[in-house]
Amino acid sequence: MDGSDSRSSRWFSVGSSRASDSHLAGAEAADAALEGRAAKLLIVFASDRYELPSLLDGICEQADDTPLIGCSTAGEIATSGPGDAGAVVVALGGDGFSVATGRATDASADLRGAGERAAACIGELEERRHRALVMLTDGLAGNQQDIVRGAHGVLGAGVPLVGGCAGDDLKMSRTFQFDGREVLTDAVVTAAIGSDAPLGIGVRHGWRRVGEPVLVTRSEGNRIFELDEQPALDVYLERLDAPAAARTDANEFTRFALTHPLGIGRRSGEDQVRFIGGADFEDRSLACIAEVPPAAMAWFMEGDRDSVLEATDAACSDALMPLDGNPPLGMIVFDCIARRGVLGEGIEEEIRRLSSVAGRVPVAGFYTYGEIARTHGAGGFHNQTLVALALG
Repeated sequence: MDGSDSRSSRWFSVGSSRASDSHLAGAEAADAALEGRAAKLLIVFASDRYELPSLLDGICEQADDTPLIGCSTAGEIATSGPGDAGAVVVALGGDGFSVATGRATDASADLRGAGERAAACIGELEERRHRALVMLTDGLAGNQQDIVRGAHGVLGAGVPLVGGCAGDDLKMSRTFQFDGREVLTDAVVTAAIGSDAPLGIGVRHGWRRVGEPVLVTRSEGNRIFELDEQPALDVYLERLDAPAAARTDANEFTRFALTHPLGIGRRSGEDQVRFIGGADFEDRSLACIAEVPPAAMAWFMEGDRDSVLEATDAACSDALMPLDGNPPLGMIVFDCIARRGVLGEGIEEEIRRLSSVAGRVPVAGFYTYGEIARTHGAGGFHNQTLVALALG
């Protein structure tokens, strides 16, 4: 599906494929997105079931030397709806866009430095009135907020930041990032986008507090050791009455935790949601994707289909506000895999609502292990939220 603006020859298009052959899937998705045109940027979201080098070869053979970034997923999103084990290609083109890409490898060795290095491409971007940086990271590399802080140090307050953490279909083992034909891991890849028209960002989560708060009495980085001076895992399992399988099996625990995040209280009154990605059954600790500060007040959280879909509508509406009533060319969305767990079959409805609220425009994205949305301040890493980028 294609969105375009004849005034500046800008266009935004999405192609997808579920072909089983890796090279063919890449070629089909790229061909559908490009329709024979020369693009300024390709963004690729693909299942790690593919032979990823072959997938990228198939894409690049259709796109020549077009700059490309992307990542592996926990599910893909296209205008036609959500999917698994597929590939989605987003193409941006026309004189009204300018693009510069960046990367940082070995991110876990220096997360803040990786954010700085990857964001440095903003200095190569042709000047435009509106700018944003799209960032795709390895969420298993460590505290993602440090990557965001590093990027903020380069971008300053004037350039919004948006993106997400790559997935591996819930194996929680190894994720991949793409730069051109290269398949990376433990990396950060970025695309600085300049546009003649506004770029809008919306972020909402749809979770609500359950029961009484707990105090984080011992934590280090993204690991929680004690809640209310008790082993964190024990408190979590008992307060949420977790099923027997989740108490002893790591995979079952991860599936249970997907729909039972932790909310960290903030002075603004809005909770910062933390995805609990795993547990250590020996030291009884919880592992989150981002930092949980000691002495924080926290709540266990839950959501349902209605609350999650209401957040979808709100995030989309927030992203459209900077466009001053003009329809967007398209939307890129970064949707936490946990929200998909709550929606179940309702994920089809979520994608329909995204496209409908935006005016039936092309939509693309992926299900993530964490989301990035910073429009002000140095913060900007989120868990279990929907982040939407609208391109005016």
